[in-house]
Amino acid sequence: MRSVLVTLGLLVSLGTAHAQYTKAAGQNAPMASAPRTVYDKDGRARTEIVQVVPPADAYGNAQGNGYDLAVDGAFKGQTVAVIQLYTGEGFDFSMPRAALAEKGFSVFRWSNGVPTPAYLEKALAKSSQLWLISGSSQLLTDAHVKIIKEFFDSGHGVYIWGDNAPYYADANFVAQALLGTVMTGDVPGDHVVGVERAKGGVGLLPNHLLTTGLEHIYEGITIATIAPAPDLQPLIYGSANNLVAAFYDRGGKRAILDGGFTRLYLKWDSAGTARYVKNSAAWLANAERFGDKVVATKAPPATAPVATIAKPARQLPTNEAATSIDMPSTKLGLTLIAGILGLGLVYFIALWWRARVR
Repeated sequence: MRSVLVTLGLLVSLGTAHAQYTKAAGQNAPMASAPRTVYDKDGRARTEIVQVVPPADAYGNAQGNGYDLAVDGAFKGQTVAVIQLYTGEGFDFSMPRAALAEKGFSVFRWSNGVPTPAYLEKALAKSSQLWLISGSSQLLTDAHVKIIKEFFDSGHGVYIWGDNAPYYADANFVAQALLGTVMTGDVPGDHVVGVERAKGGVGLLPNHLLTTGLEHIYEGITIATIAPAPDLQPLIYGSANNLVAAFYDRGGKRAILDGGFTRLYLKWDSAGTARYVKNSAAWLANAERFGDKVVATKAPPATAPVATIAKPARQLPTNEAATSIDMPSTKLGLTLIAGILGLGLVYFIALWWRARVR
């Protein structure tokens, strides 16, 4: 019964938001089309197209971006807003940023601190989704959560990342307000898990848009455990049979809650992480609800504008550097020459005038 419901849900999703999805959408183990030569009884050769298992990467997942959930560049011009409150161990979000860029997403990030509620509201008005990476101490306020909940209630995706205790302070603050649950604990992980064989067993949810192209995924180094909630659906059970990630998909609203943010920067090249990050952003964009507003139906020109956020005058976000404009050396040289000639002309005019007056 469960597989039937999943299949029906996928048909509805693909029917309303097919523009950005690949042919692999919703399949853990997608197949590839390939030509094959066959011979008739009289010996004449003909070519037919058959379905074959595509080449796999080192971890057994189908190799190539064509097996991600979304086609490359599908979300050109869309912004993922990131509040990153843990930056230890060299975690600068560079690898997730590069993966998201393949699908067209730009990233606007605050790190080691939170914006003012007013600034957060302005930034989210230009973002398709919010990713929160929690620290060990709560920094967000009720005013922040009110804005995030309004963003979520309007249909925009929210990804809430925590990790082993105590690195889920703000994750739990927001998760409780949006999803009615929290994460706890510190479970050793560091394993690759496959597709679950039985409901509630170790591994990935089978044949969902989020797990497109994923037969194996790395669970993270040390991870927190998510408490079940009526409106949450399990997504990843870890090797210790604990719920590592779950998602919300009701009433046109989407969110993901995850207790293993270490996989965003540690062992990034292990099983499936880059694809999972891309799938998550594509799903949270919620094209099923917003349609072409979040989908680049045609490849935009190279000079097309992307979402921008006005910087407050008092400071730049911690991940932004002040910019300077350098004048090309040839233009500078011409400018200096023109200036010298101009001064010389003024000088000779002055001499001529003085001689005439005398």
